[in-house]
Amino acid sequence: MYSPELVAPFREDLTSKGFKELTSADEVDMHLNSKNGTQLVVINSVCGCAARNARPAAKMAVQSNKRPDEIFTVFAGFHNEATNQVRKYCLPYPPSSPSMALFKDGKLVHFIERHHIEGQSAELIAENLTEAFNEYC
Repeated sequence: MYSPELVAPFREDLTSKGFKELTSADEVDMHLNSKNGTQLVVINSVCGCAARNARPAAKMAVQSNKRPDEIFTVFAGFHNEATNQVRKYCLPYPPSSPSMALFKDGKLVHFIERHHIEGQSAELIAENLTEAFNEYC
């Protein structure tokens, strides 16, 4: 588990832009068991591709005209209970961080795995998310 001091700036990178941090399994269930609306969850990480690609992409995408009703984040290696609970909602996809999951009416409708983030530009990932927002939000 990472220290609070280490992850603080990485967590704040998203929470300062309106992403609500989910820190427990109960919070995850409360928000993802919803049968109405859309939710984006970013599984955050300390890795370079989270800093270079995933977080910037998520921040760009939520600036679009169509966006999810709610935007959340969990931090892998720090809020383990919440992260593991989100990953249950993302099945059949294997655990992956960073990653991004879009839910509509309680169902997973779009998922971006780490291997789709590594080596891609933040702009390309944001475009992928924006297209999903246009389709599902």
